[in-house]
Amino acid sequence: MHVKELMTGTPIACDLSDTANKAARIMWEQDCGAVPVVDRDGHAVGIVTDRDICMAAYFQGVPLSSIPIANIMSRDLCTVEAEAELSDAERLMQERQVRRLPVVKNGGLVGILSLSDVAQGVTRNPGLRQTTGESQQLLRTVGKVSEPRAHQSSTM
Repeated sequence: MHVKELMTGTPIACDLSDTANKAARIMWEQDCGAVPVVDRDGHAVGIVTDRDICMAAYFQGVPLSSIPIANIMSRDLCTVEAEAELSDAERLMQERQVRRLPVVKNGGLVGILSLSDVAQGVTRNPGLRQTTGESQQLLRTVGKVSEPRAHQSSTM
């Protein structure tokens, strides 16, 4: 199975010039926990999560409209190609301990693959569960992504 078969297509993204307020609004309206950040050419350059926004608001103590998205997004971005095998995407999620992967095609953002997308895909497709062991792979991915990471101290 390919990533493009399970990803959420055409995600709404933020630009580098946007604020945390816009990202929070997108998350609320789209019922999601992360928003990709793109440059002028539509290439994914970062991702911001609901946790990033909460921590920035807590530490900075200013309105979200005063917090540049570029200051709080994760720039250590891990992406996956739309044509990649699902197992490769899950391996990336495990290695990087991420719950979401921006999906790209020819460098441009075309979707996002979340753990939820994978879980729902496995649930909806009994043949996939039985023939490929995808259920066991999903459990390994969830377990690895959920492991505590070493606390990283930083100031925002």
